[in-house]
Amino acid sequence: MLIIKNLTKKYGRFTALNDITITLGKGVYGILGANGAGKSTFLNLITDNIERTSGMILYEGKDILSHGSRFRKKVGYTPQLQGMYEDFSAGQFMRYIGSLKGMRYGKCRKQTRELLALVGLDKVSHRRLGSFSGGMRQRVLLAAAMLDDPEILILDEPTAGLDPEERIRLRNHIAEISENRTVLLATHVVDDIECIANKVILMKKGKLLRFDSPSALMDEIAGKVGEYHGTFEEVCRLKEKYGKGQTIRRREGFIFRAAEENLPESFERVSDITLEDVYLFYAEGRA
Repeated sequence: MLIIKNLTKKYGRFTALNDITITLGKGVYGILGANGAGKSTFLNLITDNIERTSGMILYEGKDILSHGSRFRKKVGYTPQLQGMYEDFSAGQFMRYIGSLKGMRYGKCRKQTRELLALVGLDKVSHRRLGSFSGGMRQRVLLAAAMLDDPEILILDEPTAGLDPEERIRLRNHIAEISENRTVLLATHVVDDIECIANKVILMKKGKLLRFDSPSALMDEIAGKVGEYHGTFEEVCRLKEKYGKGQTIRRREGFIFRAAEENLPESFERVSDITLEDVYLFYAEGRA
């Protein structure tokens, strides 16, 4: 159980994270928000990479600062930026990370084989990382984060820059390894968490907007999502007027889809609400 109380991070007068209180158990938690919402700051505070301004992060009833290295050994972390040694093979990189974690060589070698197989890279473990695609590199980082069986797995924008096929493959791997641990997955790509997250942490400008299951969040905005069917020019004018929303081209023509507290009468209310609509309503809309 990870208990976060009144967590705040300031840089001078700028508040990057504002008084977050939340309790996390086992399961996948999708952290959703636009760039600058505070997702990476939140994760860096949990991993103790940056110093908090105020608040507490409790693990097993004690602040993680009092646990020190004992807590960090329980955390697996995949950063947003792919900092890797290009001349290392995938296997060498895994064993290097294992040595940094203080793992015994035999155990590390065994887990390296198992984890690279889990993410579908066991047959190319000898190849240089510099020859890997972005998706393959992300899978290596995910496997490295899983070394030594961490109880908390933190993934910061793990699918950034990947093509759709690689994103789906990596997302499936995350779902497979999420059993019996706490997984925090930060992203601004809604599809990455809609299918695998038990709960969604919705953030905006450093504040916690919502914390609930995807289905509960979608139920909250029932009757507040609508579509306008019109010409391309009409849809473009609506997009310009509202600023936020989705322009969709379907077989029958053009559609502008919006999530608003007070939709105009010209909009047809829809019942097929998605997490994307929730994101538009809370994080980007006028609510």
